Amino acid sequence: MIIDTTLLSRAQFGFTIGFHILFPTLNIGLALFLSIMEGLWLKTGKPVYLKICQFWTKIFALTFGMGVVSGIVLAYELGTNFGPFIHIAGGVLGALFAYEVLSAFFLEAGFLGVMLFGWDKVSPKLHYTATLLVMLGTTISAFWILAANSWMQTPAGFHVEAGKYVVDNWWAVIFNPSMLPSFFHMLMASYLTTCFAVAGVSAWYLLKQQHIELAKTCFSFALGAAIILAPVQILLGDMVGLKVQKYQPLKTAAIEANWQTQKGAPLILFAIPDVKHAKNLYEISIPKLASLINTHHWDGTLIGLKSVPAKDRPVIESTFWMFRVMVGIGLLFFLVALIALWLTIRGRLFHYRSFYRFCVAIAPLGFLSTIAGWVTTESGRQPWIAYHLIRTSQGASTVPMHQVVISLILLVTVYGIVFSFYLFYLFKVIRKGPAPLPHESITDVITESPFKYMAPEVK
Repeated sequence: MIIDTTLLSRAQFGFTIGFHILFPTLNIGLALFLSIMEGLWLKTGKPVYLKICQFWTKIFALTFGMGVVSGIVLAYELGTNFGPFIHIAGGVLGALFAYEVLSAFFLEAGFLGVMLFGWDKVSPKLHYTATLLVMLGTTISAFWILAANSWMQTPAGFHVEAGKYVVDNWWAVIFNPSMLPSFFHMLMASYLTTCFAVAGVSAWYLLKQQHIELAKTCFSFALGAAIILAPVQILLGDMVGLKVQKYQPLKTAAIEANWQTQKGAPLILFAIPDVKHAKNLYEISIPKLASLINTHHWDGTLIGLKSVPAKDRPVIESTFWMFRVMVGIGLLFFLVALIALWLTIRGRLFHYRSFYRFCVAIAPLGFLSTIAGWVTTESGRQPWIAYHLIRTSQGASTVPMHQVVISLILLVTVYGIVFSFYLFYLFKVIRKGPAPLPHESITDVITESPFKYMAPEVK
């Protein structure tokens, strides 16, 4: 592999966005979780739901700050490392990023203060409205980012004028062929990741015999939600796969490590792709299953990687392996949710410490699955930065290699330090746990003082 400025710029951007995606993934799911918990508290008056909101809001705030800080860098990197691409495609992508800031970030930032600090300053209904608007903001933010990314996968709604992309139809740009499946697939990934993060923290409390009521409520809710979300995610993944097969068949070929164009292509469970000799080593496969999955026909035709020159092929190794990491974790989550359902039906969900330990162990895997999915999406698009429009090498800036190396080293160092502090405070919040609340009804709380029983440190 030849290391050049373009490859280093890709590595730098990949590292930065891989770091950044950890935080919106959790916040998208936590925003919905908090909205549900606060709604349940307002409806039932049970203090446990208020304790859940109080506790997880702290983690949401900490994660939100990290997301904002790490996301700002991405905009600068696009300009410095991929200036020619932005010059050409800025008329399309610039507006989508601006819409994200105007419609989503301002909404989140505007009501986050009320959500965090308005417990004893505004009415319960107004506070709940703020929580709902923050949730809406996180969802809208994901919508615009996925609109921009999916346009790079399946460009639509534009024409070329004087070497630049000019929009003909904003509806076609935003709702390009891969947008909606990708958007909902990302939302489900965030929700599932959050389910198992919440379940993992709750399982840790159950192992420690701490905050039992809160832990049981969160544990059962998170795994109950997972049994619904996991099958939906599998269905959405199938929809995304059909779009990829239709519009980016070489990405499908890289995912399946399929070298020859063929009907009834086998599903390769395991192999070591040999890119140099264009073949697979130690292959274990199931006949015709890849064609069935990707075309919904046993004898469907899958294009092979050899149908194009080597320079036009995706990054095969990372696309092949990361896809399997993503799918493997998704299937594991589905299996754990099924086990939880079985234990719940038998009335034994809270009887097995070994199950608690397992849930703690797999709690971070959702983040790994999300990153693996993004790597599959992006490496499978190569060598194009906008599919079949402009190559990554043409869209990269011409800057001295040492500058990219220095900036990459600095980013890794600074992000490592910042992430260490994030983890330190995150684990500190988890170890401390929620503050105790008196078991009083919602009527008493609202009558005496709205949200009176929030912990002092939140006020």
